[in-house]
Amino acid sequence: MDRMDWKKPLGISLLPLFLGLLFFAASLTPSLIPRGWVLQGILGGTVAALGYLTGRLLLTIWRQMALPLMRGRGFVIGHLAVGLPVLATVIVALIREVPWQNSIRIRMGMEPIESIRMLHMLALATLIFAILYMIGALIRLIFDRTRQRLYRYMPERRANIAGLLIVGLLVFITTRDGLVDSLVGFADKSYTVAQDLFESAPPPPDDSLRSGSAASLIDWGAMGRPGRNFVTSGLDAADIEDFSTRPAKQPLRVYVGLAQADSAQERADLALAELQRIGAFERKLLIVAMPTGTGWLDPGSFDVVEYMHGGDIASVAVQYSYLQSPLALILETDSGLEQSRALVTTIHRYWRDLPEDARPRLYMHGLSLGAWASMYGTDLEALVDDPIDGAFWAGPPFPSSLWNSAMAGRKPDTPYVAPDVADGRLFRFASHTKPAGGPDGWGSMRLMFLQYSSDPIVFYQPSSLWRAPTWMREPPASDVSPDLRFMPVVTQFQLALDMAIALSAPSGHGHSYYAHDYIGPWLAVTAPDGWTEDDTARLMARCDKDAQHGCRNGNDAGSGSGS
Repeated sequence: MDRMDWKKPLGISLLPLFLGLLFFAASLTPSLIPRGWVLQGILGGTVAALGYLTGRLLLTIWRQMALPLMRGRGFVIGHLAVGLPVLATVIVALIREVPWQNSIRIRMGMEPIESIRMLHMLALATLIFAILYMIGALIRLIFDRTRQRLYRYMPERRANIAGLLIVGLLVFITTRDGLVDSLVGFADKSYTVAQDLFESAPPPPDDSLRSGSAASLIDWGAMGRPGRNFVTSGLDAADIEDFSTRPAKQPLRVYVGLAQADSAQERADLALAELQRIGAFERKLLIVAMPTGTGWLDPGSFDVVEYMHGGDIASVAVQYSYLQSPLALILETDSGLEQSRALVTTIHRYWRDLPEDARPRLYMHGLSLGAWASMYGTDLEALVDDPIDGAFWAGPPFPSSLWNSAMAGRKPDTPYVAPDVADGRLFRFASHTKPAGGPDGWGSMRLMFLQYSSDPIVFYQPSSLWRAPTWMREPPASDVSPDLRFMPVVTQFQLALDMAIALSAPSGHGHSYYAHDYIGPWLAVTAPDGWTEDDTARLMARCDKDAQHGCRNGNDAGSGSGS
């Protein structure tokens, strides 16, 4: 690094700026989730700043190696030779931006856009770039001033290294504290809005079979809003009889809130005791579910399986966090895993000691972060002697080890986003375009994954920083733009943004899972008695009346969000 560079910390170098503009142009290309002008402006400004930083780093290395620099006329000619093609690339990318976004929107059934408010987007991108540039310039100024002082006490090279370490530590501490404060503030807001605990809770239910009632072992006020919605807004026997025209039972649902007890094991023990109290082990099916980060469970999924089995079913869930799933994954990584392991182990141990002909079929279930936690709790080695009947996991996050193990067995001639695994006796994959395969041909345990080909939470790969993800090396799926291309660094940021906005996609795409697509997997995994193709068609029609709700003839129990 040039010792005198500190005198002009705000000077912009043209060659690094050209690289930043190339990064910006690349950011305009499509990824998995459609972007509006605000998100595109944020993304474009961020990657442009990153490109500029990369260029400055390369230029510094060039200078440190004492390689020749352009001077005089060669400087002008060289910069024009680089700058003009870069500007042409940016102009072409701006012209193509709307068609690129429409190439995703049309494939997801969305209305195409005519304009993306280019001037607004450019202004925001410039602002983001300027803010990040000023932050970088400030850090550079602090570094230069620090090393200048150190020159008095040590040789130049040692001063440079020491200054870099000091400033790096300062930035780390400042960023960490600021980030944690922001996340804690957001967590507090999530807690207040989503839970309504204790004094603010509505009156408890009168039905003695419901969690939180006067007869229940569970405190109604400790359940939180997601838990209360789960146990009170589900189907009743009349709803199921209206659909099947046959006698039905009232489905049983148990939910233990995070505020109920201090430890994961205490909450798991309470869940088991409540299941015993209401006679859940006398039902045909028992589903052990893990909620998303906030404690939410998708009502559409439970509606579907309760219709299929005439209500002869019990479901149990235990909350492990109050935070939105991304924050729970970062700040409470172990909480969901610990709670899942405690819940699954506690219930499985009790279940396995029951007579085989007098116990329910046992299934695991989860969506998104709940799927990740549920898979962790479902220790296949511990289940070898007493296997569960199956599991259904929707939108499994990319770090899930069991999902990765299943994906590793993919047949090479099948798509990465919708694979076949061996003969399909243990693992199966379904999507909005790939059927679940029905209830035949399984082994003793049935493990099903539902994943949309445009879901970045499933298909994000950290290695996309420097190489194309596996699925990008194959022909694009039906809801993925054919114009999607891999670009080092830029693709990483595009996919990271896609994960943050994955729920903004229409139902059936991105991370917006909905009831219609739960039908095939639940049918394949649980094999309901007497179920026909006509029943499937009627249930799909009921669920399709409103893709944003469960399958309850248009009531207000939301589905497809809440992670």
